[in-house]
Amino acid sequence: MQTTRLRADTARVSQTAAPASSRSKAVFVPVLALLAVMWALEILDFLLPAELDYLGIRSREAEGLVGIPLAPFLHGGFEHLLANTLPFLILGTLVAWRAGGRFWSVAIIIIVLGGAAVWLLGPGNTITIGASGLVFGFLGYLLVLGVLTRSWVDILVAMGVLLIYGSLLLGATPFGVPAGVSWLAHLTGFGAGVVAAFVTTSRDEPPATSGG
Repeated sequence: MQTTRLRADTARVSQTAAPASSRSKAVFVPVLALLAVMWALEILDFLLPAELDYLGIRSREAEGLVGIPLAPFLHGGFEHLLANTLPFLILGTLVAWRAGGRFWSVAIIIIVLGGAAVWLLGPGNTITIGASGLVFGFLGYLLVLGVLTRSWVDILVAMGVLLIYGSLLLGATPFGVPAGVSWLAHLTGFGAGVVAAFVTTSRDEPPATSGG
C-alpha cells in the first residue's frame, strides 16, 4: 500500500510540474530565439566581407522596404547589440509572460508598424537598424496593458517597468538621444506597442497567462 501511494503521489507531482515547465518554455523560448537571431547575424556581419547593415530601413526607398522586418535584428556592432540585449530580454520576457500565445502577434505588429513609420517618416540618406524600436514597443505594450485588462498583475508590472525603464522614454524625443541614434524609431516603436496592446488584448478578459 505504501508503494502504491508513493507512486500515485509521484505521478501527481509529475503532472503538476509538466504544465509549469511548459509555461516557462512558452515565456523564454520566443524571446531567446529572437535574441539568438540578433547575435547570429551580428557574428555573421563581423565575419563576412559584406555589410549586412545595409539591409536596414532606408526611408522612402523601395529597396529599403526589406529593412522593415530585418532592421530589429541588425546592429552597428557588438556594443550596439549589447546595449539592446538586456532591456530586450527583460521587457520581452515580461511581454511573453503577460501576452502568452499573443506574443508573436505583438512582436510582429511592433516590427511592421514601427518599421513602416520609420520608412515613411525617417530622414533620407540614412539606414535605421537595431532592436531598440522593438524594445520601446515592448515598453509601450506593458505600460498600456494594465489599463486595458484592469488586472492587478498587469498594473504592478506596468508600475515596475515605469519605475525601472521610464527614463528610456526620453529616448523617444529629439533631444533625448545622442547623434546617430534614431529617436523616431523609438517613438514609432513605442506607439506600435500601444497599438499592439489594443489590437491583441480583450478589455473584458485578462490575458490567458494571468492565472499562471
